[in-house]
Parts: sequence; structure tokens; C-alpha cells
Amino acid sequence: MLSFLVWFPVLGAIALTISPVTIESKTCRRIALAVSGIIMIATIFLGWHFKPELLEMQFVEDLPWLEYLGLNYQLGLDGLSLPLLFINSLLTFIALYSSSPDLNRPRFYYSLMLLLNAGVTGAFLAQDLLLFFLFYEVEIIPLYFLIAIWGGQKRSYAAMKFLLYTAISGFLVLSSFLGLVWLSGANSFAYEPLRSNGLPLNVQILLLIPLLIGLAIKIPIFPFHTWLPDAHVEASTSVSILLAGVLLKLGTYGLIRFGIGLFLDAWSTLSPYLATIAAISALYGASCAIAQKDMKKVVAYSSIAHMAYVLLAAAASTRLSIIAAIVQMVTHGLISAMLFFLVGLVYKKTGSRDVDYLRGLLNPQKGMPITGSLMILAAMASAGIPGLAGFIAEFLVFRSSFPIFPIQTLMCLIGSGLTAVYFLLMINRVFFGRLTPELAKIPRIYWWERIPSLTLAILILFLGIQPNWLVRWSEPQAGLLLLGKSELSVNISDNSPSLAK
Repeated sequence: MLSFLVWFPVLGAIALTISPVTIESKTCRRIALAVSGIIMIATIFLGWHFKPELLEMQFVEDLPWLEYLGLNYQLGLDGLSLPLLFINSLLTFIALYSSSPDLNRPRFYYSLMLLLNAGVTGAFLAQDLLLFFLFYEVEIIPLYFLIAIWGGQKRSYAAMKFLLYTAISGFLVLSSFLGLVWLSGANSFAYEPLRSNGLPLNVQILLLIPLLIGLAIKIPIFPFHTWLPDAHVEASTSVSILLAGVLLKLGTYGLIRFGIGLFLDAWSTLSPYLATIAAISALYGASCAIAQKDMKKVVAYSSIAHMAYVLLAAAASTRLSIIAAIVQMVTHGLISAMLFFLVGLVYKKTGSRDVDYLRGLLNPQKGMPITGSLMILAAMASAGIPGLAGFIAEFLVFRSSFPIFPIQTLMCLIGSGLTAVYFLLMINRVFFGRLTPELAKIPRIYWWERIPSLTLAILILFLGIQPNWLVRWSEPQAGLLLLGKSELSVNISDNSPSLAK
């Protein structure tokens, strides 16, 4: 079943590639949506049959591949990867739905979108380090072309910058994996045997540092962030949705799965420095967001700040903080996707994202009142207003991190407070005030254009009221990352507080 999630979109991409040249763009879009919809249904099916109380990997697939290289085809699903699979399948469908029906080169475009989905899914499911790296690198290729071909005026520059940064990221991740296998004397890249590597602390630190830098580029964390604003500004709305909602999570997923899972002793040693970097990144991202004039750049720098909260929670490395990191990843994926979709809708109807040009879009007669209301909701969720998904995520992050890193947590709290500042500035300038004459003839927004944002808004509201629907999947796995399996089976019910109960 897991292989179906990985390879069915690849088959869909091949089918689109070999389809007749004369096929219409709308037909390609329907085919891609059908493939993505089937993947989403299959993901829901897996979630329905997933048993959160089990500590081991579920739906495991283990096939020999290149045994002389120590590479096997190993896939598995647990409470860490399942929520991210949901986000990937949902946002892929939304991104395809949001794509223009009249794209040029539609066969290539929709094939790349499906390949991107397959690469991310494979990375979340891989239980072999080298297999993870292969999927981690595969997703670079479609994303590069999606930016370089269908991006804005500076798309070539943004795509090349993205490619160079992520290539360096992949090299560092691979070097860490190769060093771990070589120094531990393992005969394969299988994840579970490598968890008990028994390497000295100084060796673990030397292996963890390149892994941290490589994944920090992908997240991205200051000062390795400069590729992200350029990529977002030049990418189309659909690509920005996937970039912020899904692609960045590969970095934070790697931190938790491999940084903590493989180098727990070294992680504990470096965690104060990681928490400090997270605090600096959060304040930097929030400060830069305040100064932006492009709505898309505001949301892009907001992502840098909010992804730093995941690093802070991961640095605390407690059971509650790991759960908090997973919840923050999921909620940020939903909120950032909604923000980028709405910014794209404003740009589509007005032709501008400039906060100094746009005015009065909340006007009930000639403006975009529903879009403005949804934007306010998304901004409130990002700012952590109670009752929305962003609040429970940030509350868990700060609650779990404060006892261990009080100063860094307070710095991140300031960054969280600045979220309200830069979104209020943007919303006040763009949506309030008198509608300017230049914007008096905004094209009509049809109901079907609002479906993605309404869907995301419902999920954000629901998870804000019922967070246990998200927490229950990840709670046992969070403990397993920090304890041995035998120790966890004894202590999980007796000594650890349960959020899911």
C-alpha cells in the first residue's frame, strides 16, 4: 500500500507525458486531479487502519534492492510520518486545483507536480537512509523546473539559487549518512539498526553537524534562508503552496527522524546552541516580515520565523516537545498554504501584491470582502489566536521548551508577538481604508475559486478546537524517538502524561 502512494503518481506523470501533444490543458488538469484524489483517498484509508498505540512501524515493505551497496527498498509508516502524508496529499490536490486551467506546456507541468508529490511521499516513508536521500534529492528536479518555467520575471535566478542551495543541502546530508554507516561498521543503510550505533560522543557530533547544516538549508534556518523569499516571490501560487506547506517539512522531519533518532547524545550536547539559533531565526524572520512591501514576501519571511519554532521544540527533545514540533509542522503547513493561496487570489484579481498600492479590498460592494475575511482568519491563526490551530501548536512548543530553554523561548515568544504586528500592518494597508479608483473594477470571484481556502479554514478551526485528532497519532512515536523500545513499552502508560487521553 505504501508503494502505491509513491509510485501511482509516477505512473500518472508518465501517462501525462506520453499523452498526445494535442491534449487540452483542462484535460491534463482533470487527470492530475484524479490521480491526486486517489492518493488522498488511499492516505485516508491508511490513516483509518493505522493503530497509534503500536510502537513499531506499520504497513512495512522491505525488499532487497542493491545489496552490495547496503541499499534496500524499505518503507514504513508511523505517527511521525502519517500527519505529514495527510498534508502532502491534501496540499497537492489543492495546488493542482489552484493551477490555471490554461497553462502552457500542461503535460509537463502536471507531470512535475505529480513527481513532486511522489518524491516527498517517498522521503516521509523511507526507512533506509540512502533511500531517504534519493527521494530527498528527487523532489529538487521538478521543483526547479516548476519555478524556472512557470515562475515570475526573475524565475531563472530564483530557480538556480534554489538548486544550488538544495544541492549543497543534499551533499551534507549524504556525507553524514555515509560517515555514520562507515564509522559504525554497519553493512546497510537501514534506519533501525543504525539507531544503536554506539559511536563516541565526539564522533556523533562530527556527523551531526553536517546533517544539521544540510537540513537547516531546507527548513530554512537563518543564515541559510536567503533562497526561500526569492523562490516564493517568483514561484506560482500553486508551487508556493507546496513549497511552504510541504517541502520545508522535509528539513524539520529530517531533524526529528535522523538528528534525534540517530544522534540523541550529540543532539543533547548541541541542543542549547540549536535553541539559540532557533530564537535568532524567529526574531530575524519576524523583523524582516515587518519591512516587506510584497505580500508574498511577508508570508515567506513568516514561514522562516514559524519553522524556527519547530527547531526550538526539537532542541528541547522531550516527549511533549516532539509532539509540539509535529503539531507545529502540520498547522504551519495548513496556515501557510491558506495565506499563499489568498495572496495569489489577490494578485490574480488585482494584478499586484504591493501593500503600498492595494487599498480597501474589504469593501463589501466592489472589493473582496470574503477573501479579506479569510485572510484575517489565516493571519489570526498564524499569530496564535486561541481557538485556531496555530494557538495549540505554539502553546505546546513554548510550554514544552520553556522549562529547558527559558531565555530562547522568551525570544521566540517575542517573535510570535511580532507575527500579529506584520500581519496587522499588511491587512490594514491592503484590506481597510477607501478602495482606490484603480481597484474599483476587480473581477468577480466565483465560489469555486474559494473552495481551497474554505477547506483549509475549516481544518484550521477544527484542529484549533479538537487538537487531539492530531496529537493522538504522534504521541507514542514521540516517546519512542527518545527512549529504547523496551523502556518505552513499560513507561509510556505509567510515567508519561498522555495528551491523547
